[in-house]
Amino acid sequence: MFSGYKRTEIYHKLEQERLDVLVIGGGITGAGIALDAVTRGMSAGVLEMQDFAAGTSSRSTKLVHGGLRYLKQFEVKMVAEVGQERAIVYENGPHVTTPEWMILPFYKDGNFGPYMTNIGLKLYDTLARVKRDERRKMLTPKETLAKEPLLKKDGLKGSGYYVEYRTDDARLTLEVLKKAVQKGAMAQNYVKVVDFLYEDGLVAGVVAEDQIDGEKHEIYARKVVNAAGPWVDDLRERDGSKEGKSLHLTKGVHLVFNGETFPLQQAIYFDAPDGRMIFAIPRDGKTYVGTTDTVYEGDTAHPTMTVDDRDYLLQCIDFMFPDLSITAGDVESSWAGLRPLIHEDGKDPSEISRKDEIFTSESGLISIAGGKLTGYRKMAENVVDLLAGHLSEQLGLNLPESQTEELPIAGGEVGGSDGFADFMDRKIEEGRAMSLSEEKARGLTQMYGANVDEVFHRYYKMKNEDLGLDPLVYAMLTYSMEHEHTVKPVDFFVRRTGALFFDIHWVHKHKESVITFMAQEYGWTEEQIEAYTRELDVLLEEAVAPDPA
Repeated sequence: MFSGYKRTEIYHKLEQERLDVLVIGGGITGAGIALDAVTRGMSAGVLEMQDFAAGTSSRSTKLVHGGLRYLKQFEVKMVAEVGQERAIVYENGPHVTTPEWMILPFYKDGNFGPYMTNIGLKLYDTLARVKRDERRKMLTPKETLAKEPLLKKDGLKGSGYYVEYRTDDARLTLEVLKKAVQKGAMAQNYVKVVDFLYEDGLVAGVVAEDQIDGEKHEIYARKVVNAAGPWVDDLRERDGSKEGKSLHLTKGVHLVFNGETFPLQQAIYFDAPDGRMIFAIPRDGKTYVGTTDTVYEGDTAHPTMTVDDRDYLLQCIDFMFPDLSITAGDVESSWAGLRPLIHEDGKDPSEISRKDEIFTSESGLISIAGGKLTGYRKMAENVVDLLAGHLSEQLGLNLPESQTEELPIAGGEVGGSDGFADFMDRKIEEGRAMSLSEEKARGLTQMYGANVDEVFHRYYKMKNEDLGLDPLVYAMLTYSMEHEHTVKPVDFFVRRTGALFFDIHWVHKHKESVITFMAQEYGWTEEQIEAYTRELDVLLEEAVAPDPA
């Protein structure tokens, strides 16, 4: 039951019995906890204040990576653990995770040199247990420029060449959550926890306010987990347990360019003039560049790109790709996201550890903070290990260890990474048979994985009907409303498709027909239509025009 049509039924199920685990936060961490819990036999619910993945989990650099730069901070254990998780995330969802060879160039007087880069990448291969065919190579200047001619030539001494994994962070989150729901979890978006319920001084549930109709619901659980990302401290404060370590929010901004304007052939990880590390990554005919890392004290729910953010990244691009002459007018889209880091006195934002930590309050509220997208499954396992211990004591249960290491996420049931290539070939042929281009069939298969048949079926059945919207948009939209809990237009255009970031013209082209269709299906009032249209228009504007602040 993961449908925008089923909100009332989901509330009914959440309220009718005491859950074993209630997770606050529908980002990748909360989704991972829910999946780990239900596969061990616990009943679980997830509440998300916005849309699923609307916070940090749709605004990252969109890489499942081992954190090579953390070797410089001697975070060896974290690099080893997170590096090994890359392969697990890939195997369990090869449709949303793709190996990406990356160049780490080094220059005269730069932060990296051939000797240290070689040692670092070799250590990385060992710690992360990198597959033999994906281990690092060292390239000469000539070999480096052959792979990426746009790179700055002056002072180039060569490069390291190694593999990271590109992902769609929002869809990764959705597929994990969909699998959790398939296994019995219940999940609701647009519902804000406004208070905790206590029994004998211990957290026993929450009061949750629906952000669509304003109704309040009391939901009880034996254990409550605070996985609210940037809002973790807000909930700890409401529980009266915000003490000791606290969150430190930093903002990361990425810019997107058309591939014709920025024709990058090869992903690049380079050091900017100020010593920060920047990614430039080609994706689906676009190139995106990021990220910034600045202290953030603004609206947690709505971080935006500023002129300074944009200009900083443009300067970085000009520094590493001087022949391009990229300008502010070339920015096609952008996004800004927050990193909820654990505060450490005296450290610069880029130096603060990305390690996760678990806090348990006197009331029994369990909070998880910090961490990286790549390590979500292991973070979830650690939290659920703790929950399992508590529930075993309370209920006398003998709960199994984590089951998720070899569990495909939703859409990932394609025979692992080895089987995905054959699966893709079959689906491209099936798409062609129903008049889809190879490009569209490939894109849909990459987006939906094993669930692409459902989208194909909807398209084929309705492709000759007058629907008031494009038949393929109809297929994607109705699938997302019925099977991915799409409630608002922004859910579809931002988190379900990523189009606002990587195909903003497609959003402009189809927004009116999508809004009209959703309004008819969900029975929206004129006020709701206006509000949801305005919400999308604001995001479209902010993606291109920076905040002057």
